[in-house]
Amino acid sequence: MSSLHPLIGSGYKGSPNHAGGKLYCHCKDAPVEVTLSSDVAFNHACGCSKCWKPENALFSVVGVVPREKLAVTANASKLQVIDPNATIQRNACKSCGVHMFGRIEVDHAFKGLDFVHTELSQGAGKDGWQEPQFAAFVSSIIEQGFNPDKMPEVRGEFKQGGLESYDCLSPALMDLLAVFTAKKAGTFNSKA
Repeated sequence: MSSLHPLIGSGYKGSPNHAGGKLYCHCKDAPVEVTLSSDVAFNHACGCSKCWKPENALFSVVGVVPREKLAVTANASKLQVIDPNATIQRNACKSCGVHMFGRIEVDHAFKGLDFVHTELSQGAGKDGWQEPQFAAFVSSIIEQGFNPDKMPEVRGEFKQGGLESYDCLSPALMDLLAVFTAKKAGTFNSKA
């Protein structure tokens, strides 16, 4: 089986006081630089077909930061939105293809949160980010050509790495989506 992701099962632990850092695309010359002024939340392994993944990894690792905590601090002209019709507008480097951040511009429960890959940090700033908390959209790797007979191994590897695996998002994030939908529909009742 291919590697899930280099962080999964590595024993990596974040620091509760991590204050952020810089992320870089893979260009050797004039890399795109994104500065985060906070740690990420809801950091997780994602099996969807849209997220950027490191070479030979089945999953990405992606977390979110408040939009105001993200700034493109170098070479912004190299960024382009991969799919303008997608809910998450993934901004990738035109040269190397690395996704630097995803932003939601439409009415959505996660609008105001930007999606990032903290593994794009370098040097001393590479450590301290929140470790992966769960695995989402695990079954989606089948849609990308993964052998369904090997899914028990994938889920077992996540479990061994201390992560629950879901075929959607974690319960806390699904609750946020449901609250957003209920509020829009006028059915939200916080006292029930």
